[in-house]
Amino acid sequence: MRLMKRSSTPALLIWQAPGWPDLTASTAEVAAALLRARQRQGQLIGQCAAVGLDATAPTLRELWIQEALATSAIEGEALNPDSVRSSVLRHLGLDSDATAPVNRQVDGLVDVMEDATRNFADALSKDRLCRWHAALFPTGASGLRRIRVGNYRDHADPMQIVSGLPGREVVHYTAPPSSQMDPQMQAFLDWFARTRPGLTQEAVPLDGIARAAIAHLWFESIHPFEDGNGRIGRAIIDLALAQDAAAPQRLVSLSHQLLAQRRGYYDALQAAQHGDTDVSAWVLWFIQQYLRACEHTGSLIQVALEKSRFWAQHASTEMNMRQRKVVQRLLDDGDGGFLGGLNAAKYIKMTGTSKATATRDLAQLVHGGLLFTRGQGKALRYFVNVPGWAHLDRS
Repeated sequence: MRLMKRSSTPALLIWQAPGWPDLTASTAEVAAALLRARQRQGQLIGQCAAVGLDATAPTLRELWIQEALATSAIEGEALNPDSVRSSVLRHLGLDSDATAPVNRQVDGLVDVMEDATRNFADALSKDRLCRWHAALFPTGASGLRRIRVGNYRDHADPMQIVSGLPGREVVHYTAPPSSQMDPQMQAFLDWFARTRPGLTQEAVPLDGIARAAIAHLWFESIHPFEDGNGRIGRAIIDLALAQDAAAPQRLVSLSHQLLAQRRGYYDALQAAQHGDTDVSAWVLWFIQQYLRACEHTGSLIQVALEKSRFWAQHASTEMNMRQRKVVQRLLDDGDGGFLGGLNAAKYIKMTGTSKATATRDLAQLVHGGLLFTRGQGKALRYFVNVPGWAHLDRS
């Protein structure tokens, strides 16, 4: 976004600081957090290896879908979940919902995400970044506004990050002028190539997670495109993490975590973009979010295993389509996720059946051990019988 408005920006911007663009982080400040993140990452890799590819594949697909939805939601753009899911499945060569709406913008975003991880061995170049940008804006416009697509910005007015109502906007950050885009970005791309894990030319190799943090901040501070910088910047995170792992699999959905901490994300970026080139505080914050993203993936895998064990346990139990649909819904909503618990009235609404049939269906599920009950009379509730699930009421 680029507007000329009153500014609350301090005089010193990171790209104006002495030493730019040599961004540094104190080992002493980030070492403990980095160790915890690496330990959790190792546990997650071990968890995936222990359960096998077949068991983790659905979770990894779900992470990809979450990542696409979240990276757009951070920018205030709500994508159609069915379109995203269908696009991800098509990219994976799997059967997708033929009735799901096809969206060129969604497909372009998934193309970028896939290229960032699958082709992690390829160099990051101006051409590659510009192709990513063109994929995000297939119509050549951002909304109704025509933008320069597939190339760095070239407008004369400042590139500014603003918020607030029209006429009362506040400028949070001003990026380097458009005339500097080529040299600024070339310095970034040279650094990204020079610090790549396994191929680093640095005397002291930079940790891969810290490298992803610095790469994202550096790219966002340059803000080389008219629009889409956030989504491309987060794709650069994906690329850096895939290079760190030397594998194309997406084990975490970092954008999902950044969306959950959206205010903190913007605050941390803005704080790092003002002052000197010691970005230890930003790198520390980023590592903490990576750790939480690993924990999120671990919980998803655990839930997937619980569902798999549940269906294996009840493989011989006869169920009609209504019963299977409701049980699957309870499983998908997770431990306590079905607000208020299931009762006969909700079962009737979900299946369109009669009260007598609903009562009979539910009784059969309880008798078969798939569900258990709490309460009596009008307070009677049904819960899916998964060991370890507390089903605490979140209503």
